Parts: sequence; C-alpha cells; structure tokens
Amino acid sequence: MATKTRREFTPEFKREAVALLESSGRPQMQIAAELGIQPSMLRNWRAVLTGEAPRSRAAAPAAQPSSPVASPAEQAAEIARLRRELERARTERDILKTAIGIFAETPR
Repeated sequence: MATKTRREFTPEFKREAVALLESSGRPQMQIAAELGIQPSMLRNWRAVLTGEAPRSRAAAPAAQPSSPVASPAEQAAEIARLRRELERARTERDILKTAIGIFAETPR
C-alpha cells in the first residue's frame, strides 16, 4: 500500500494565499479550490497570520475578544470589500437576467 506524503507549503505561499482571499472578495471555498488546497488549511493560515488561534475540529469556538468599534482603517477596508462584493453580485444578477430573457423567448 502506498503511503501518502504530506505536502509542505512555504510561508510565502501561505501569505499570498491569505492575501488573495482577503483582497478578492471571493468565497473561501473557491479560492481553496483554485489553489488545490482544503478550505480548512486556508482558514488556519489566515488565523495564524492574523494572530488568532487556529481552530481544530475538537476545539469549541472561542469567544472573539474584539471591541465593538473597529478602527477607521478596518471600517474602510470592510466597506471596500463589501462594495466589491456588491458590484460582483449586481453583475451576476444582470447576466442571469439576460440569460433568462434569452431562454424565455419562444423558438421561431
């Protein structure tokens, strides 16, 4: 029986993967699939890089010790991310509307 070898990723790859996740506004599952890794790996890398404790399956979710008011820089980054996400959702909606119109036409 063949043994599986564990893949090793460089710290640079991990940082770039997390940066892609945070800057793209795309779902974690999609980014992980594109990179050929498990979403849990990406989630753990992000936790380590942001200073949080990585979650394991056995551990219960820890309480978030964050303040209710984010810094202006964090708020601006969140607003920018949400605007990108909204623009993408609007574009997808418009494409779907067009497709529905095309397929709803009666054939000649």
